[in-house]
Amino acid sequence: MTEIAISAARSQLGDLVRRAAHGRETIALTDHGHVAALLVSPQVIEDLEDALAVADYQRRKAEGSLEEGIPHEEVGRILGLRP
Repeated sequence: MTEIAISAARSQLGDLVRRAAHGRETIALTDHGHVAALLVSPQVIEDLEDALAVADYQRRKAEGSLEEGIPHEEVGRILGLRP
């Protein structure tokens, strides 16, 4: 993770955003030496949300607390993949 002071980041914001978005690099913006915010790729957040959803599903499955789902065939019809 790259750390940069907010005051220095102002003049480099465009470059920093591109580095985070395309290089999947995490940029930590610091304020008086403390991390105040992070610039991360949207893909990183999506990957974390997906992993969290899978972990939650696995937990509920292990607990036996899953609600009834939608049958596979119905999902295909909803998505227009089946007649």
